[in-house]
Amino acid sequence: MAGRGPAPKDPSKRRRRNDGAPLTHLDEDDELRGYELPGDVLPGDEEWHPRTLAWWQTWRESPQAAMFIATDWDFLLDTALLHHTMWTKGRWEFASEVRLRAAKYGATPEDRARLKIQVDSPGTVKSAAPVSPAGVTDISSRRARLTG
Repeated sequence: MAGRGPAPKDPSKRRRRNDGAPLTHLDEDDELRGYELPGDVLPGDEEWHPRTLAWWQTWRESPQAAMFIATDWDFLLDTALLHHTMWTKGRWEFASEVRLRAAKYGATPEDRARLKIQVDSPGTVKSAAPVSPAGVTDISSRRARLTG
């Protein structure tokens, strides 16, 4: 099965200790970004396919869209044209190109992990303190009892 190279080595045995870029944390804020799909890019009086409209709306609402600049939206518009052609004309050979292009923006959890992007939901707690079970005391109180 194809992959992205060999399995990662044990981090404790690496020669280089640098970890590279830190994680980029994005919050889900349900804000609408970007612009509507323009109607003047399709030939004739053709309308956007409903699946492409839904796909574009998903990208506009995604947390990653907060990082997009004008060139990103242009590249995504070109990808939307491929997506539209794929769905209207059944040109499924475009699916792999659409997948590769969407991966550049972190479409799947694997893509976001590779790009070091973490999406935080507003209801999730980022780091919770460990909870000790009932009846378990702190180790320092045990030491105090043993040492008198």
